[in-house]
Amino acid sequence: MTTRETHHGDIPQDESELEEFVRDKLEQYYRDGKPPWDTDVAPPELTALVAGDAALLPGRALDLGCGTGTNSVYLARNGWEVTGVDLIDRAIDQARRKADAADLSIRFQPGDVTRLDSLDVSGPFDLFFDLSCYCGIPTHRRDAYAEGLTHRAAAGARLLMFGYGPGVFDDGYTGVTAAELTSRFGGWELVDVTPGTNPFPTNWFTLRRDG
Repeated sequence: MTTRETHHGDIPQDESELEEFVRDKLEQYYRDGKPPWDTDVAPPELTALVAGDAALLPGRALDLGCGTGTNSVYLARNGWEVTGVDLIDRAIDQARRKADAADLSIRFQPGDVTRLDSLDVSGPFDLFFDLSCYCGIPTHRRDAYAEGLTHRAAAGARLLMFGYGPGVFDDGYTGVTAAELTSRFGGWELVDVTPGTNPFPTNWFTLRRDG
C-alpha cells in the first residue's frame, strides 16, 4: 500500500468534519474497486496465532475494521465464533457474501469501532484483530476504541494489531507507536512488537489483557 496523496493542510481540523473526511476516504477505496489492504489472504501473523505451534484455543473473536471479511472467514474456518465490524456498508455487504459463499456463520455489523456501545457487539471476546484500522482512526477517537475493547475483553484476551508508523501518510493523524498503545490501553500488557516487511515503517503489536 502506498502513501495517500493528501497534504496535511487539506485535512479538516473540526473533529466531526475529520471523522466524515476519514469515512469518505475509506468509501472511495471501495468505490474505486478492491482496497489495497485487502489481499484475500490471512496474514502469517494471524495464522501463527490461530494455527501455529502455540496457537490460541478457539473462542470468540472481534475483527475490527473487517473490510470484506477475509480474516473473519479465516478465523471462522478455524473454529472461532466471529463478529466483524466495519465503518463502510459496501465492505460489510461484500463480507456477508464472502461468508455465505463459504457456508460460514459470521456476524457482520456495520458501524464505528470507536462506538461499540451503539452496536450489537457484546463481549467477552478472547481475540481482537485489527489490520491497520486503529492507526487510521483520528486521535480524538482512540481512547474510546481502547475503552470499548477493554470492556469486552475476557481475562487474558489478545489484541493482534498491524499499524503504520507515524509519518507514512501525510495526513497528520495516521500512525501508531508502541508507546501510544502502552499509554492508551490501561489493563493490557504489550507483549510483542514485530516490524512489518513493508518498505516503510510498520509493526505488528500483540497486547494481552490482564488476568
